Amino acid sequence: MLDTATHPITARWPATHPDRIQLYSFPTPNGVKASIMLEETGLPYEAHKITLADADVKSPAFLSLNPNNKIPAIIDPNGPDAEPLALFESGAILLYLAEKTGQFLGKTKADKYRVTQWLMFQMGGVGPMFGQLGYFFKFAGSEIEDPRPRDRYIAEAKRLLNVLNQQLDGQDWIAGEYSIADMAIAPWLRGLDYYGVKETVGWEDHTNVMAYLDRFLDRPAVQKGLVTPARD
Repeated sequence: MLDTATHPITARWPATHPDRIQLYSFPTPNGVKASIMLEETGLPYEAHKITLADADVKSPAFLSLNPNNKIPAIIDPNGPDAEPLALFESGAILLYLAEKTGQFLGKTKADKYRVTQWLMFQMGGVGPMFGQLGYFFKFAGSEIEDPRPRDRYIAEAKRLLNVLNQQLDGQDWIAGEYSIADMAIAPWLRGLDYYGVKETVGWEDHTNVMAYLDRFLDRPAVQKGLVTPARD
């Protein structure tokens, strides 16, 4: 059985409040999904900054919690059946916290599956495609002379934005009511500004998406979650 007091990660990132959910993360589009959800639900938690440097994410301490060396990850000392639970993958964390609290997953079983389909849309589409776009547009991939990789991800980002823009026509949130799908999707939309690609993907042509992101960023829990844990 998992023992939160002796888990190897606590040797490097000790818990001041071991009775609270322990969040190991960094404020990236994936990382802030968990912190925003924790802020929205009001669950007590303690945040630990895990930088993206190999010294952190590939350290034995962090790999003991997430062998895939990616943030975020959590330990809930009060998991299912009153047993501690360690969990990684941002989508899995969102689903877990939604089911734990009965919040942001819709009111009916049908709602749950509609929310989940849009969460999977982000996990399988928006996140990977936008991330690759950032790599080929702003980071090391931008040095590649062959334009085909960059053009591919620009085109795919435009397609995904069109899907979102159509889905948001006449409604405030992606699956009806505000949900974990929004907490997954909107941080990646915000990331387009960081990558410097908004003009390239025709951001201002997607007026429903623009208004949607503004609504999301106006939420107090979102504003707190976006800077938790602090970068500095």
